[in-house]
Amino acid sequence: MRREKKKAENRKQARADGPATAHLKTVRISARKLRVLADVVRGMPVEMALTTLAFQQRAGAPILKKVIDSAVANADTRKMDLDKLVVADVQIDKAGVMRRFLPRAHGRATPIRKQLAHIHVSLAEKK
Repeated sequence: MRREKKKAENRKQARADGPATAHLKTVRISARKLRVLADVVRGMPVEMALTTLAFQQRAGAPILKKVIDSAVANADTRKMDLDKLVVADVQIDKAGVMRRFLPRAHGRATPIRKQLAHIHVSLAEKK
């Protein structure tokens, strides 16, 4: 029992020392569209990344901005210095596909593939 308690404490300590993270799963936009924005904000200070996303004319900008805001809130909960936060890593993973069918002529159907994505953001303090 003691060993399990010690392992749990070690995991908790590792999470407390690590970067502040936020995740958004199965968002209804293709990963390809989000990766363009992820490459833009990766490595930026958080304030600059949020400003950049606010003025982007892309479909994924408000979604990615919301995830970064959530990561900032998680960093605030961990008592991290918000002025020194940097977007350490942004991962965009391809999720499942929603399949729909569009009726066509002569009783045929055309498939429609609606792409889904997972977003993982981690923020770290710049030294």
